[in-house]
Amino acid sequence: MTPALEVTATAPVVSFRNPLYAGLQVALPCPPPSTVGGLLAASAGGWDRVPHRTRFAMAFHAAGSGTDVETYHPLGGPGTTTRTTVKDREFLALTTLTVWLTEDLDLWERSMRRPLWPLRLGRSQDLATVRVRRVELAETGGAQGHAIVPEDMPDALGTRMRLTTAVSLDRTRSQWGGYRYAPAGSRTRIASGLATAHGQAVVLLPPVHPAVMTPVA
Repeated sequence: MTPALEVTATAPVVSFRNPLYAGLQVALPCPPPSTVGGLLAASAGGWDRVPHRTRFAMAFHAAGSGTDVETYHPLGGPGTTTRTTVKDREFLALTTLTVWLTEDLDLWERSMRRPLWPLRLGRSQDLATVRVRRVELAETGGAQGHAIVPEDMPDALGTRMRLTTAVSLDRTRSQWGGYRYAPAGSRTRIASGLATAHGQAVVLLPPVHPAVMTPVA
């Protein structure tokens, strides 16, 4: 058995914009690893307090979805003017994000119970409520369920996506990775190496700390 910290974050409404579509409000069906890394960093009080080796596994579920409208403020160059406009915005409702950490458990339990910065999931106004508990993970495979897994995970099903794994501190660079996610869940059993007591596969994703991003050639 492997000791772990299970973090459950819930939010009534979230929206994860796909940055691959410039000027369009195209939404992702799940949070990118970089977004979850940002939530962890907020709880600790900044990336300088986050161990560089930090990795986690995650699963995400939304009970519903919809579309509303949002005021869009385009960015302009120096000396140029821009005009605000209204665009459709896709959102997810009644969401649950579950994160498993297997290292630095005391640090993350303390940080999540008394976060130094507000915990947001997606946009700056989408505040999340967090619960934590210690669990024991079985060293075996499990059902894919709603887990976000690397695209090369054998037997994994679901939508194939390019998601941001890490974002530089100045937000000028992003490191991308290939992932799979089944919004409706998948009963497929995958060789995750870890699983919860209920059989949910726990797949550790690559590190998300900006300090371990691949240097620019």
